[in-house]
Amino acid sequence: MNRICLCFLVIAALSCPARAQKIQLQKPDRSQIVHVETSLNHLTVLEMSEPVITVAVGSSSFKVEWRENKVFIEPNDPNVATNLFVWTVSGRFNYELDPAGGVPQMDFAIDQPAIDPPTAVKTASKAPDPSPADMLMQTKPIRLYGSVPEKNHAALYLTDVVEHDGQLVIRYTIRNQTRKAYVPGTAQVATVNAAHFRQSLYGLANWQLGMGAASDLKSSSLTTVQVTSQQIQASRIDPGQQASGIITIPAPTQKAPTVLRFWFLAAANGPVTATLVL
Repeated sequence: MNRICLCFLVIAALSCPARAQKIQLQKPDRSQIVHVETSLNHLTVLEMSEPVITVAVGSSSFKVEWRENKVFIEPNDPNVATNLFVWTVSGRFNYELDPAGGVPQMDFAIDQPAIDPPTAVKTASKAPDPSPADMLMQTKPIRLYGSVPEKNHAALYLTDVVEHDGQLVIRYTIRNQTRKAYVPGTAQVATVNAAHFRQSLYGLANWQLGMGAASDLKSSSLTTVQVTSQQIQASRIDPGQQASGIITIPAPTQKAPTVLRFWFLAAANGPVTATLVL
């Protein structure tokens, strides 16, 4: 009799569904909306294949934080769904946060596979990459023509520029003198076409035009410049703080002075912009 009971217990145990939480592998696809199942008092982790620049969540019913390439999600309320956007250097990824459910059904982690590095092409004539010291020696400071208002503003300062391997690397600093935290987001760059100024632009190479000077600059149109890469020390700048970053774009090919316009998402007083003459 005991053996019969033991057999029934073993069969019942084997027939029960496993309580294994899910760890998914997500193919990086910016056109896809990925559903995320969460559970109260539990964290779900999104591990991206590259550093996270910023995130945006549609409801305060979910607590969302990020560090480096990881996004942490914890639901605060049951029966609430919302959407989540995550920006990396490659672009935006889209998620739908489903209402918090049971622990066995939740996603413990959703991982993006690591991006394979490009295959190196061996060329006998290619010169070795310059050392950091060589790069620093080639860096040119960017001076400021005029002034940038800081009081109650988020101000953008372009500080250094260097050209390497057909790319232009510009270093900048954003100072936040507003009363609210500022999230710069993704930088945008454009060429100012047929720029005209009250004095020759040849003498203003490697100068940033202050607000007054930039407003006197006349042009016919703007042409968007593809940003090759960008990095910033902190994706959120608290009041009274500053953060430095780097923007890489293709180096201009024209010999005449080139005027570039940089801007970030709007702060309390509008978009944060800077104008650079090369």
